[in-house]
Amino acid sequence: MKSLELEKVLSETRVAVGRASALIRANWDRPKTVRHKGRIDLVTETDLAVEAGLRADLGDILPEAEFVAEESYQGSGHWDSAWIVDPLDGTTNFTHNIPFVAVSVALWQGGRPVLGLVDLPMLNETFSALEGRGAFLNGSAIRVSKAETLEQSLVVTGFPYDITNHLDAILKNLGATLARAQGVRRLGAAAVDLAYVACGRFDAFYEAGLKPWDTAAGTLLVQEAGGRVSRYDQGPYRPGDPTMLATNGRIHSLMSGILAA
Repeated sequence: MKSLELEKVLSETRVAVGRASALIRANWDRPKTVRHKGRIDLVTETDLAVEAGLRADLGDILPEAEFVAEESYQGSGHWDSAWIVDPLDGTTNFTHNIPFVAVSVALWQGGRPVLGLVDLPMLNETFSALEGRGAFLNGSAIRVSKAETLEQSLVVTGFPYDITNHLDAILKNLGATLARAQGVRRLGAAAVDLAYVACGRFDAFYEAGLKPWDTAAGTLLVQEAGGRVSRYDQGPYRPGDPTMLATNGRIHSLMSGILAA
């Protein structure tokens, strides 16, 4: 897709995501109907309503693109052109009125994300990126941090819903990171974590067991902001891979040395 065409698609996607975020804000203080997909994996009526709206709106923008979204996707995991969507990343935060929630939308073409948009409706922040055009927060260019050591670095991580199946590895990595980094945080929304790496608030993010909709938009944000994304072992990362490491690039090998050990 040509650059001018992508700019037009981004503009139209902003409108679609703006409608999705408005629905989240409208439902923020209302009673929430919660259904359990797993022991601690939640879905609300708002997740479903936002996804339905995005399916319609994004389908109008690029009808030929497949729709890959958290609450409804039943495909094979292989696509040529697709919208990869998390309608409400941070559902558990949403149910507890914690503002770290996001609408995450990526356009995947030619084996990579070419457009990424992460909107934080309760914090009035919109992160966006186009391939080769840089990353932005509310229209201003952003860059990853300049931290060069782990002692200077604030790291963020997350835990999979089937945490009991991965507890030993999670505790090993967390303990090793805590011992060497300036600090470790856990916000509960991978799209927010990646956006915050892109703008330099965090120096690194790592997590296992993420899905394509968790990471597709954020991957492009980090890369376009000058950072690096890989698996724990520094191999190339594709959304849906079992592990993900995103950093400012300067501390990437250091973090990999902890996580891949």
